Amino acid sequence: MAESVTTVDDLLSAAARAHPRKTAIRAEYGDITYAEIDRAATMCAAALRGLLGEERCVVAIASPLHPDFMAGFYGIIRSGNIAAPINPMLPPHILHHLLSVSGARLALVTTELFAQLRRVRDRLPELREAVLVGPGPVSDANDIRTIDDLSAAYEVRGNAMAAPPAMSPEDVACVQFTSGTTGLPRGVMLTHRNLTANAAQVAEAHGLGPDSVVLNHLPKFHLMHMNAVVHAGAVHVPCTAPENRAAIETANAAGASHFYTIPMKLNRLATDPELPELRLDTVRMIASGGSALSPRVGTRLAEHFGIPVFQGYGLAETSPLTHSAGPGDPRPGSVGPVVRDTECRIVDMRTRQVLGPGRRGEVLVRGPQVMKGYLDPEEPSPVDADGWLATGDIGYLDEDGFLFVVDRITDLFKCDNYLVSPAEIEELLDAHPLVEESAVIGYPDETSGAVAHAVVALREVPDGADAIARALAAVAEDTGRDVPHYQQVRHIELVDAVPRSPNGKVARRELRAELITRRELTVRPAPGAPGGARRGTAVLDETRDLSGLITVVARFATRGNPKDFEKFFLEHVEFMRTQEGFASQHALTLADDPSAYLNFGWWHNQRAFQGVVQSVEFREHQVTMRSMLGDAAVDPCKNLFRVRPPEPAGERDEPRAPLIEVTTYRLTGSAEELESAFVEHARTMRTLPGFGYADLNRSLQRPDHYTGIGYWWDPADRDRAREDASWHRLKGFADVRTERLTHVAWNAPA
Repeated sequence: MAESVTTVDDLLSAAARAHPRKTAIRAEYGDITYAEIDRAATMCAAALRGLLGEERCVVAIASPLHPDFMAGFYGIIRSGNIAAPINPMLPPHILHHLLSVSGARLALVTTELFAQLRRVRDRLPELREAVLVGPGPVSDANDIRTIDDLSAAYEVRGNAMAAPPAMSPEDVACVQFTSGTTGLPRGVMLTHRNLTANAAQVAEAHGLGPDSVVLNHLPKFHLMHMNAVVHAGAVHVPCTAPENRAAIETANAAGASHFYTIPMKLNRLATDPELPELRLDTVRMIASGGSALSPRVGTRLAEHFGIPVFQGYGLAETSPLTHSAGPGDPRPGSVGPVVRDTECRIVDMRTRQVLGPGRRGEVLVRGPQVMKGYLDPEEPSPVDADGWLATGDIGYLDEDGFLFVVDRITDLFKCDNYLVSPAEIEELLDAHPLVEESAVIGYPDETSGAVAHAVVALREVPDGADAIARALAAVAEDTGRDVPHYQQVRHIELVDAVPRSPNGKVARRELRAELITRRELTVRPAPGAPGGARRGTAVLDETRDLSGLITVVARFATRGNPKDFEKFFLEHVEFMRTQEGFASQHALTLADDPSAYLNFGWWHNQRAFQGVVQSVEFREHQVTMRSMLGDAAVDPCKNLFRVRPPEPAGERDEPRAPLIEVTTYRLTGSAEELESAFVEHARTMRTLPGFGYADLNRSLQRPDHYTGIGYWWDPADRDRAREDASWHRLKGFADVRTERLTHVAWNAPA
């Protein structure tokens, strides 16, 4: 772009002046020119100014692959407000978190996201209105307005947009949320300078110009691709078809020059039986991002299509691109050199000394695209006084300055004191002819510290448990044959698909918590096994798979006679226990205050619980209970761990245990440290004969809060557990508060 831009709004207005009649974006219903999208953004901006006034605020906008996102995003910026793009596939609790922490006054949502928003709307007092964007039916959305309705209404009224406040390159233009793979997403403040600089960097790195036609085969609109294409004055062709064949046909029909996609789709394309029949007629390059692309996959597709297939690297904190390979040197396995005006160095994780080529350490980057900071002022910044951002990734540079990313620091684990990268083991597994995809986590081991545990999806699942076991054993043996012992897979199991975040990244933290729970903390000896059984013959506790289990912790106080409330509450519980998805429920009072209640409700998945909450019966019960209660708070949690002893302690009727307590934790260290310390303490508790049960639940609304309930048949053993070093280590990662409880009722499913 010849014209200099200093704000995000300038990107679109400059493109409209330079290419008014040129196609900006190709929609299913026709092409939209730069002049038309510019006018749509202006109309949207006028409507937003009319709705929100002159106070600068955050406007959330879903990012489907649809022209509405372009008009809405640039309209938000043009109105003088701050845009907060959100994934259109978010579950309710994450949506609530994003809208809550950003303080969004308005949310532009898809119909699917609107359905999720209705579940949490009453807990978002700052949100004034929701507006529909993107494709989809609106019949179930009552009288909610679309972005076109909103803009047209202000146009018909003849509203002239009041001049927005002057925008500086250093002003925040956008709140970009992190992927949330190591906790709830964090809000990243990106300035106009960050985004305009990165648009130019991406366009230069990928050779985008006015003659480029960009096929976007991503799950959603990303700012990097949109801003870079607008900067270049190129044509954007969104492709929402999930199939690779349809995307390739669309690229050929559009005369696409650039093809943007994600590794998961390329992995499937590389093993697609139809691949030999597929051709790309005009595409000059395939670019991948979001997570690591296997060199094997990139090489195979490059050889088949006869064009370079490469990947880039970046973070939400860097707008996002800092590195990109390119058509001239795709270099398999590398994410390329730095983009223009950017620096990179590798430092020792302990000493922070800069390392030379080929040596592994933490990746640090510096450049104009590095964020202003986190939205939460209490969140420690990874940017030092000299502008270097610590990425949290492990990698190394080759002699030419090309970066090779090995893994996330938080994903690494030590086996026999050797540092192990799950991503490197996954690369070996994914190359096996039987494996479709895989994920690896470090599984706690008393002897080695941690060992590699793999979950794999097979290309073809054999018939019968024995055949499956043989196939998995063959995968583990074959991939471990030529690697050191500490990289060998010790545990392996079959899954239908690898669990991933909405952004397509492996959800290692959730996977690790689930696996530890299922494989260790809930196992009991198999029936008839003398003195306990080996792990391979153990059986799970009666609880179901914890991958979806949530705990709803309610804390409330009664106004009148507690017995009157208890009578009605137990009737309410009888209704709840007949509902699909209900697991169990424990109602308790504080030992020191019988008018203060805690209720733990376990549900097999959040959807089931939300469905009951929306029912007429539940709402009627709530009205009655509110009239009987004073303060009340509800905290939906993810049930991470359930711990039981190897042999039942006392009677199985846990409410009769003489000591029941609730423990709350507020993080002072990392979530990973706390959860690991809890597992260590759980092993100690399970050795004590008076231990009955304990669990750990992570809040879905407050990522630094955990709650657990515990039962002890011998209070003296509870005191012994608190004297153990594992308990003191656990307290080193959180502020801990313990309260004693008395049971009111315990209900299992009807």
